[in-house]
Amino acid sequence: MMDYISQNLWLFWTVIMFICLILELSSGDFYVTCFAIGALISIPVAVMDAPFWVQVVVWAVCSVMSILLIRPHLVKAIRKGADERKSNSDALKGQIGEVTQTIVAGGYGRVKLDGDDWKAEAPGCREDIAEGARVRVKGHQSIILQVEEY
Repeated sequence: MMDYISQNLWLFWTVIMFICLILELSSGDFYVTCFAIGALISIPVAVMDAPFWVQVVVWAVCSVMSILLIRPHLVKAIRKGADERKSNSDALKGQIGEVTQTIVAGGYGRVKLDGDDWKAEAPGCREDIAEGARVRVKGHQSIILQVEEY
């Protein structure tokens, strides 16, 4: 068995490459992918019957180089646009909802928005906003929506 592996070291590097790619599925930070790239580059070196220590040096150098040169581009590509996405209550700003309980001037009421019922206030509004009226979300203070009549 060892004789077969020593004569077919390309197979060893292929197995290492696939193990690294499988491990990358659980990490997602692209470090392990760089080791898989190093193993991929070591396969042709093994096919050319280079000594094992040369294959290991090629793998190590290529892995480090891909960490320095390729990983930053992969991380940038995967996170592209991530900062632009609004989430949670910030995503509600600008949406239109319906008053389900009258919003009293200077007080609170309830607004239905995307199927959820929120406590809401209308700062600066001098009149009550009646039930059934449409309102636009201006912002939020903790879990209380700040709305204006639409």
